[in-house]
Amino acid sequence: MYKGKKIVAVLPAYNAEKTLEKTYAEVPKDLVDEVILCDDASKDNTVGLAKELGIDHIIAHEKNKGYGGNQKSLYNKALALNADIVIMLHPDYQYTPKLIPSMVNIIGEDLYPVVLGSRILGKGALKGGMPIYKYIANRFLTLTQNILINYKLSEYHTGYRAFSKEVLQGINFNENSDDFIFDNQMLSQIIYKGYDIGEVTCPTKYFEEASSINFRRSAKYGMGVLGVSFLHFFNKLGILRSGLYK
Repeated sequence: MYKGKKIVAVLPAYNAEKTLEKTYAEVPKDLVDEVILCDDASKDNTVGLAKELGIDHIIAHEKNKGYGGNQKSLYNKALALNADIVIMLHPDYQYTPKLIPSMVNIIGEDLYPVVLGSRILGKGALKGGMPIYKYIANRFLTLTQNILINYKLSEYHTGYRAFSKEVLQGINFNENSDDFIFDNQMLSQIIYKGYDIGEVTCPTKYFEEASSINFRRSAKYGMGVLGVSFLHFFNKLGILRSGLYK
């Protein structure tokens, strides 16, 4: 609890057996009331390990629904548990759970209803081993998005995010893609609805066990990001009417 607000951490997992224990060990249990893990049909023992660790709620998809589909299950479950603040943390240990108290504090003190852990503020991305082509693509896409969406973030592509209950209830995230573009659609919806977003500097680690998409998937993701940005832009102009923004 934080000042009477229920804190729930959600972990979208896929083949996270090698890193789950280390990630979960750093979740501040004195602050986080409940942890939900959603396993997206992993081929390893992620679910078994989650049970051994005593994670509060485990959702196991029988078929792989994709990164976005995984998050939908998690956010819907968190809202069903009456969470007031929801932190989305990857269980691959690429982002440190030690930032959870700072992110909760920002939302809990009503400073911002959304907080992102940014790898770009400071030098965390390159220092942590982000491939140079991903760094360049990140900077290009973020610049383009800031122009089209008319907002200013250091990056739109971090997987470390925290939301107030009101934000999750106020956007139509269940209409988003089940693929990786889900994250960008969600930020577009949040900005479109007028919610403010705060950012905190986040160190990151790139290593063999950390999840990452290959160059082909990255290129597909980049095109999807541009598509979301133009959709946002044209909806704001009144030229299009997408169900994402209802």
